[in-house]
Amino acid sequence: MVKKFKWLSILVSVLVAGSLLFGCGTSNSSSNTGNTNSSAQTAGTLKIGVIAPLSGAAIGWGYAVLHGAELAAGDVNAQGGLSVNGKKYNVKIIGYDSLYTAQGGVAAVNRLISEDKVKFIVGPISSAVLLAIQPITEPHKVILISDTYTSQALSKDKPYTFRVTPTTSEFSAPLIKWIAAQNPNAKKVAILSPNDDTGTQVQGDNIKGYQTAGIQVAYHEFYDRNTTDFSSILSKIIASGVDIIDADGSAPATTGQIVKQARQLGFKGLLVKTGGPGTSDVIKVAGSYADGFYYYTPMNPADPKQAAFEQKYSQKYKDTMNGLTPYFYDGTNMLFQAMQAAGTIDDTEAVMKKLESIKDYPGLLGTLNWSGQDTYGINRQIITPTYIGEVKNGKETIVAKVQ
Repeated sequence: MVKKFKWLSILVSVLVAGSLLFGCGTSNSSSNTGNTNSSAQTAGTLKIGVIAPLSGAAIGWGYAVLHGAELAAGDVNAQGGLSVNGKKYNVKIIGYDSLYTAQGGVAAVNRLISEDKVKFIVGPISSAVLLAIQPITEPHKVILISDTYTSQALSKDKPYTFRVTPTTSEFSAPLIKWIAAQNPNAKKVAILSPNDDTGTQVQGDNIKGYQTAGIQVAYHEFYDRNTTDFSSILSKIIASGVDIIDADGSAPATTGQIVKQARQLGFKGLLVKTGGPGTSDVIKVAGSYADGFYYYTPMNPADPKQAAFEQKYSQKYKDTMNGLTPYFYDGTNMLFQAMQAAGTIDDTEAVMKKLESIKDYPGLLGTLNWSGQDTYGINRQIITPTYIGEVKNGKETIVAKVQ
């Protein structure tokens, strides 16, 4: 089990297997793609920040972000460091708890930029946190490898923000369409959403998805992120005669509570989550009540490369991997590739331009490309395959591929 840390106290270092030279990494901004031979000079340390919820109900998502960056850093450090413009850099991950709040995110980003002198950040995963820190990161030309659902995250005036996860704008409609086709007697749905920017965005996307699929949205409500007792809300929902309860953008542990309490109150219909992976954490909370639960996931355990990665994760962290981890593993590696192509770890504008130009990246999740020009006015949105899973006998099982 992961440990909870208080914010501003997390400092995670990924150490190279050999000797480690600490210092401020420098290189020129030429377009040299980097020298990967063993004669490359050791230059120092490349700091990568992580902003994520490392405590509270969203802790599963937070450590998924942190561990994705750690694993990517560990891979390059095991090869002697990241080779950029003929020099080798040990990659050091510095993570701070966002507390899943705007205030926590601002405190974390200010410390990373001002004290740690970080120019690259993996995260955040909260829309509220992202929108709060972008007025700081964009003027400082700090590159973000983020995961948020808000449509405001990406725009042509925010060129340093990249989103490495698909949003409900991309996957909820096909997921809901599949659920409707498989369950033709399901006619009414209730949607429970967290009362923040993420919940507002996800609920809006899901309402459209259900309406398009011919399912009536009979009930939709927002709740405070700190809610743990849903019995009153769920009692009203069950009494209304809905066939589906959708946990929407709820955090994994919170979703587990919704699933468990709904079943304990006698709900016999479908339980669905159309926003944010993390089913292993749902199962931990809901136990046997999670059987029959539908969810979206980027992972296909039948893929040998993904299965090997999940095994590697389990061996390192002694825990089940959250579905977000591969996104941030791929995203961090794409960032490394952009640094190598730009020939610098200092000129973030040069790195940004190389990152946006990456095409057909052979990622853990498949061939990855940037999109979003038509929707956001800029190509900063990664598109990946999406699967539908169902919990069967306490285990996550892939039942369909929707895109």
